[in-house]
Amino acid sequence: MRTMWKGAIGFGLVSVPVRLYAAVQEHGLRLHQVHDEDGGRIHLKRVCDACGKEIDYEHVAKGFEDDEGNTAVVTKNELAGLPLPSKKLIDVLAFVDADRIDALRLSGAYYLAPESAAADKPYVLLRETLKQTERVAVTKIALRTRESLALLRVHEDLLVLHTMYWPDEIRDSKGLAPSSSVTVRPQELKMATSLMDTLSEDFDLDTLEDEYEIALGELISAHLDHRPAPRKKTTAAPDNVIDLMAALQASIDSASGKGAPAKTAAKSTSSGRAKKTAESTKSTSKKAAAKKTTASRTTAKSGSSKTRATKTSATKTSASATTKKTAAKKTGRRAS
Repeated sequence: MRTMWKGAIGFGLVSVPVRLYAAVQEHGLRLHQVHDEDGGRIHLKRVCDACGKEIDYEHVAKGFEDDEGNTAVVTKNELAGLPLPSKKLIDVLAFVDADRIDALRLSGAYYLAPESAAADKPYVLLRETLKQTERVAVTKIALRTRESLALLRVHEDLLVLHTMYWPDEIRDSKGLAPSSSVTVRPQELKMATSLMDTLSEDFDLDTLEDEYEIALGELISAHLDHRPAPRKKTTAAPDNVIDLMAALQASIDSASGKGAPAKTAAKSTSSGRAKKTAESTKSTSKKAAAKKTTASRTTAKSGSSKTRATKTSATKTSASATTKKTAAKKTGRRAS
């Protein structure tokens, strides 16, 4: 890792020699300006408006033009000769509670390492003091001839420096916030909190990827291999929210894998309800038909039993009459 800056952290009479390294490395494929017909590179030349000549970089100076068109030319040597106390010093202005610094003020990030073994002891002392007091240090530092405010804080076992914007560089946000008359109901807050919890489950920041950069790489590879450019679907922006509670519930269902968002979820719900209704109707019809069949069978059985009983009774009556006739005949014979 290449050293970007060497100097010392100074607070009071204590000095901590350090080296500064870039903490981040932004990824990105570098695209050049080319002629769209033949792919030839297009170069930007430094041409002077006054004489029309192309100027070498060594003769390029800095200038400031006022409202009347007058230009003040400032050379590199003049810039280098300006007093800059923080050129080799990270000057600690104050130690403040960490929550006093709004993240909006932070800019670049840099690692600070001890410059040598001799600097380890004061480095660790400053690191542990910041950690135990839960404070950060507001400092000034000059990087690339420009002085900046900077925040010094602890990150794991290292001190990290964040360059900061000056107070007058933060633009006023007055008039941008929603109207103060807008309120939210407790139910909406509860649903929104539930959605936050659902979206945060098993979240791992380290697994995130730059999908645009990956797609750009695939596009370039396709052109280099003379293949058709791949096409990927883009996620459509959500519609205007009409029913906030319904949108929150659909989002929760979608995030938890229980259903689909918005219209898809509504269709799925309607389809499910229709299916349940149809199944319920079929079940009711089957039960009714079964009851009718049972009743018919019961009636048939009852009728059959009554018929058999009637036939039996008639048979018995007939048998009884026959017996009586036989008995009468026998009695008459005896009398004669």
